[in-house]
Parts: sequence; structure tokens; C-alpha cells
Amino acid sequence: MIAVLLADDHAVVRTGFKLLLETAPDVRVVGEAESGETCIALFDALRPDVVVLDLSMPGMGGLEALKRLKARAKDVRILALSAHDDSMHARRALRQGALGFLSKRTAPETLLEGVRAVAAGERYLDPRLAQEITLADIDTEPSPLEQLSEREFDVFIRLARGAAVQRIAAELNLSTSTVGTHLYNIKLKLNASNQAELTLIALRAGLIEA
Repeated sequence: MIAVLLADDHAVVRTGFKLLLETAPDVRVVGEAESGETCIALFDALRPDVVVLDLSMPGMGGLEALKRLKARAKDVRILALSAHDDSMHARRALRQGALGFLSKRTAPETLLEGVRAVAAGERYLDPRLAQEITLADIDTEPSPLEQLSEREFDVFIRLARGAAVQRIAAELNLSTSTVGTHLYNIKLKLNASNQAELTLIALRAGLIEA
């Protein structure tokens, strides 16, 4: 039996995932978390075989939760999920230690395949994304976005979607001055003058939709 911890801030999504996974006789959802902080607490208490982790959650966020889970248990097996299906999110999740990555836009049955593969200690990635990552790896001109830290990347995506500094600070449980510092560093690294240019960069990279 594969014990799974689901971490997603949308209760409806968690319910759908749970119903889907528990149609399989070898999978059982042992816990549900609505934030990165709750995910870490439940992981410590339950020690599941697989953590299905949404990368876009309030509080510390999915990428930071992933990083902290790996620091707590190097053998933790994580299947990262994202509403985005771009290689940048996948690369960052894999770099932080996730064994697999799935876009929420993929066919529902791939979630079960991914959980089983990750539980077995195998990599699991959508074939199209795998091809994109391979092509990106052989590109001689790395994207400036690779310079962003995980926290900066999280802030960048929110800024690109038009969120104000105050809102981002509230969502990530950070001070406005800390978010302001991240904004300064992001603009410096990406050679952007304002938030509109950050949005354009994200659009061109396929990280957000118009």
C-alpha cells in the first residue's frame, strides 16, 4: 500500500485527487495539507511514502516546502504539481529534489502513474516536458531566469501576474520590505525597469498566459 500525503491549497482539487488515487487498490491518501507549513507538519507526523505537492500555495509556497522536506528527510519522495506546464517550473522542482513533475493540465490518470513511479524511486515526467528540458540543457544561452533564487522566482511569478507588493507579502508571510528587496534583486537580475517588463518577460518565457 502506497501512503500518500496530498498538499494543495484548493480543497476541491484535493478531493478530486483523493477520489482518483483511491480508485487504485494499492494507494491510500493518509493526509491532506492546504499549505507548505501544514504539509511539513503532517509529513513529520505521518511519514508517507509519497508527497504530492502543489508548487503554488500560500505561505512559504511549494518550492520552499519541497526544499525543507528534502532537508528533513533526504529519501522523501515527492511528486510536484503545477498549474503551469512549462519546463522552467519542472526544472526548478527537480533541481530541489522532486522525483517527478506533472502539470495539472495533463490527463488525470497520469497522477496515479506518477505516484506509483515516484513510490518506486523512479523519475516521472511528462514526455513533452522531458523533451523541453533536454533541449534547454543543450542550449548554450541559459535564461536569465535561472539566476533567480527559488523565493525570487516565486515572487517574480506573482509580480508578473500583477500582484502588489503588499499582497505578495501577505500571501507569503513576508514583510513588505523583504518583498521589496526581492523585487529590487529580480529587476536587477532580469534587467527590467518595472513590473510591466517583468510581466512581458514571464509571457515570453511561457510562465503565464496573457
